[in-house]
Amino acid sequence: MFLSWSVTVVAVALLVAQQCAGEDNHRKSCESWSDAGDVVQRGSSFVVYCTFIPRCRTQRSMYIHNGIKSAHEQHNDTTIFLKVENITENRTYSCSSECNPVLDICGLDVAAGYPPDQPKSILCIYRILKYDTGSVNCSWDRGRDTYLVNHFTVEVGTVSGNQTGRLVLSGKAIEGTSASFTLPRSVQLVSVQIRAQNTLGSAKSSIVSYNLSDIVMPSTPIVDQVECSSRNCTIKVQQPARTKHLQVQYRGERHHDWTTYPDSAGLTTSFEAKLVSSLEPCSVYRFRARSRFSTGLWSRWSSAVSSATKEEAPEQHLDVWLAAGPDFRSMRVYWNESNMSVCRGSIVQYAITVSSNNLTVVTNVSADARNRSVPFCSRCEVTVQAVNSKGSSPPATMTTRHTSAKPILDVQVTPGNHTVAISWRKAETAPAYSVVEWYPEGHVLDELRWARLDGNENFLTVTDINPWECYEGAVYVFYNQSSVSRTSFKRIAALEAAPETGPSAQEKVEGNTVTVSWTQLRRAQRRGCITKFTIYLQNSQGVQKLYSAAASQRSYPIQGLSPDSYSLWMSASTSKGEGPPGQKIKFYIEEDDHLSPVLMCVFISVMVLFALCLWKSSAVKHRFKDIFQCLMPDVVPDPANSKWARECTKEKGKMDLHLPSHNSSFTDPEEETILVDVEELCRRMEDFSSPRSDGVAFPPESGAGQETELSALLYPPLTTYIKSLSHDSDSSGHTQTSLDTTVDYISSHGQDNLDNSDQEEEEEFPGMQFFPSLSMLMEPVGFGGKLTLDAVKIDCGDFFQNA
Repeated sequence: MFLSWSVTVVAVALLVAQQCAGEDNHRKSCESWSDAGDVVQRGSSFVVYCTFIPRCRTQRSMYIHNGIKSAHEQHNDTTIFLKVENITENRTYSCSSECNPVLDICGLDVAAGYPPDQPKSILCIYRILKYDTGSVNCSWDRGRDTYLVNHFTVEVGTVSGNQTGRLVLSGKAIEGTSASFTLPRSVQLVSVQIRAQNTLGSAKSSIVSYNLSDIVMPSTPIVDQVECSSRNCTIKVQQPARTKHLQVQYRGERHHDWTTYPDSAGLTTSFEAKLVSSLEPCSVYRFRARSRFSTGLWSRWSSAVSSATKEEAPEQHLDVWLAAGPDFRSMRVYWNESNMSVCRGSIVQYAITVSSNNLTVVTNVSADARNRSVPFCSRCEVTVQAVNSKGSSPPATMTTRHTSAKPILDVQVTPGNHTVAISWRKAETAPAYSVVEWYPEGHVLDELRWARLDGNENFLTVTDINPWECYEGAVYVFYNQSSVSRTSFKRIAALEAAPETGPSAQEKVEGNTVTVSWTQLRRAQRRGCITKFTIYLQNSQGVQKLYSAAASQRSYPIQGLSPDSYSLWMSASTSKGEGPPGQKIKFYIEEDDHLSPVLMCVFISVMVLFALCLWKSSAVKHRFKDIFQCLMPDVVPDPANSKWARECTKEKGKMDLHLPSHNSSFTDPEEETILVDVEELCRRMEDFSSPRSDGVAFPPESGAGQETELSALLYPPLTTYIKSLSHDSDSSGHTQTSLDTTVDYISSHGQDNLDNSDQEEEEEFPGMQFFPSLSMLMEPVGFGGKLTLDAVKIDCGDFFQNA
């Protein structure tokens, strides 16, 4: 029972498997093939066929691998075909049709290539591996690319003494080919033939024979160690077998070409040191080596090993230049970066020494610095030295004590595309050297560049030039350390365009004048050398005026503006044109509220003339004196100098004036004033009509009589001077007689003593009035019995008040 069930299961399984296999065969809708196969030669022509199953008979088509539908032809009811001509690359062809149910399409991959060429240029190298064996490596040129998988077979024949042998090696390659095989050291001759084969054909090379001693090559040596001093390096090389020749090459770290050290032969041991000399100190070198037997080929180069020589003190002086600022308040010393032949070591610092008038200042700067500011001096020396761990370089000295020589002629500066060519005529006397300096305009100390030339050179092409930048500089020709000629050049630009914008202006208004000031444009906005600035001024009616300012100006005054509102803006120009305007500003010119100086002078002149005209009037003069009497200096005139006093000395007349005693209200509470009688001595009064000796007419008496008496006391008769005795007189009744021309004022008088005299004056000189009445200037003053000078003091306050 178990056996029958097993047979049944196997039979069912076989039936199912057979059914599945049948379904697999019919899952594709067609079959495809080519009459030339699936590998064809490039440039050939062939036909591709597609045969469909019976249930896939509609919408039959053929496609190329890139999805392009091809124009096929009908071969019979089940087959279609496509003619392919001059095929140039690998292609895939596919066939499709409508099937029910849907089935997979079929296709054909066609590879296109060439049959192999005959191998040529066979090269074999024999390398010694050990003392008893060696390896031969052969390479060849297979010719053109076949675009197919190639099979190569190497057939090797050997000769060891009288014995011959044959060795066949095979391998596969697509690109360049080579093959290696091992031979015993006893083999002397070897012959090699290469056979190439692919699907389209095969080819054989010619047989090449070698004597192994001619193609033997040592193994690649190893540079084991390099030890260096400042000028020499010792190289230790290790290799598996002894060789006859050893070649060493080296190059600096900054160089690309290798230098072969001469005469490297004589290495007979497997490990020996070689000395390489004539190297530069403080330099990094790379070393490599290769070896060769007495016959055969050179080995491959070893891997390069780097090492540095030791330092030495610098042996050459630096290239130094000295420049002064435009204000002659500071200087800057420059030096070029030291090359290896100068420094002979790693520079740790630079030492700068300034010597002037027995005063020396030394400054150390870092190794990465290339310039340094120093104090300005008109007669000093500046020295720069490079310092490393072994010492200092010789001093490089520049002096500021220069003697001006004859200027250089015909200095030509020609801008180019990112370059500037500078040339000058050679001097009659051969100079020692020349220096050309250049820098962006206004940045002489910050961005100065320079170059030193030999005495016979008179041309320099400057490449360190920024486009759109304005440069200036100078050419110096040195005949010795102190004699130098200098010629400057300015406003040089390699490329130029109109400025990008205009300057920002500021205004300052003073009266009818506005002063416009501005700052220079930023360097990036100038686009070359600025040639001028243009100021645009426009009033409220739209009338415009233009003013031009030089490139070096930073302010411009505009005068004589009439009162109005104005708009102002500026632009900058280069040789290539005028740039756009800057920001517009507005300001006002206002009316002048004050008199002009001319009108003020006219007014003052008119007032002075008017005052002079008034001064011509005697009444005005007299009134002026009356009003400003208190301002006049309080000087008492000397009566002895008067005309009347001199006349009185001629006639010694006498007049007795008796002042009677009576009670007075003006008595000193402590001491009573002494009254005296005065006798008149001068009597020359014959010029008057009346025989009175006093001869002065007083103003008429007022009704009160008091004011007239006061006037008589204040203004005594001009014909008589009265001498007053001191308050310390012995007797009030004593009479004093005046015998000389020097007299004093009276100390006191009684009112009654002068009444008669006043009346007589009025009678003798009626109508004559020498002094104005005081009635309009002061109030009447009442006197008591006695009159003193203290009682007749004038109060200026009352004077002006009554006036």
